[in-house]
Amino acid sequence: MAAGKEESGEGGSSFILDHIIDHHELHLGPLHIPLPHLEVFGIDMSITAHLVMMWISAFFLIVTLAVSTKRRGMVPSGFANMIEAIVLFIRDDLAVPNIGKKEADKFMPFLLTAFLFILACNLLGLIPFGATATANINVTATLALISFVMMLAGGIMHNGLFGYFKGLIPHGLPAWLLPLMIPLELMGLVTKPFALAVRLFANMTAGHVVILSLLGLIFIMKSLLIAPVSVAFALAIYLLEIFVAFVQAYVFTLLSAVFIGMAVHQEH
Repeated sequence: MAAGKEESGEGGSSFILDHIIDHHELHLGPLHIPLPHLEVFGIDMSITAHLVMMWISAFFLIVTLAVSTKRRGMVPSGFANMIEAIVLFIRDDLAVPNIGKKEADKFMPFLLTAFLFILACNLLGLIPFGATATANINVTATLALISFVMMLAGGIMHNGLFGYFKGLIPHGLPAWLLPLMIPLELMGLVTKPFALAVRLFANMTAGHVVILSLLGLIFIMKSLLIAPVSVAFALAIYLLEIFVAFVQAYVFTLLSAVFIGMAVHQEH
């Protein structure tokens, strides 16, 4: 009995991990499509499932945005109207209040791209046989690093290289506190992209773990009696995950705008 339970537990955990972790093959139900392994100068550059999902998301956004903006009129309609609403929302509710009206337009391409790309990756992971690229810490860390670079670029362009890093230290601070405050401020600077990466990764991973755990109870307990309850709860969490997909794209974009605004408008 103990051995049977242990095997069931291992099977359940492997079922969850198999869906979450990245693979060198696409899992389309019973069909597993191997992906090419590439190595450049000793560095593994293999194509993985999460990379394919990002390519699909990028291709979808390029095609849909190109088609929706091809015919420009005074009054947009259909999908173009929705895209315009998103652009105005990012500009008026995120960029302008946090970065400022004059500087907001400089960072709109990045903020809008980040929002739409993260949203597309989040939603693509909820499609059957799909994979959530934003549940990969490498992907979220790269997105956070890009946001960090934009933050530094905004601060340096607006305040100058020396002025930006000087502005990290509170004005009028006693000299004897500088050896303590400088490392703390630099650490606080680095924790911003770290928070962006971990927040997005953890939230997108947690939802899938909960859904798969609920469905896995049917196979772990080997009883159809629990199936209606498990499926009902899994469906509820799935609907919540659709909402979370939008929220996490919004939160990442909002925090990026806040961090850029803090870098551009430093307190002196």
